[in-house]
Amino acid sequence: MRAPIIVGALIIGLGAFVLLRGANFTSRRDVLKVGDVKITADQQQSVPPWAGAAAIVAGVAIIVAGARRQA
Repeated sequence: MRAPIIVGALIIGLGAFVLLRGANFTSRRDVLKVGDVKITADQQQSVPPWAGAAAIVAGVAIIVAGARRQA
């Protein structure tokens, strides 16, 4: 039953990465579509820092819950 502890640690690591380094992702959307011609646009968006903090809090909660369940 070490799975919750491992998952919690991974989520904490991901949240710390987002807080310290920031994270971006690219979304693609269709701008214009006429017949066979399609024009797309790529838009880069960043993950807000509060999402990293929320991931850290969730990771700690998962670890605590896993430790209580094990004991």
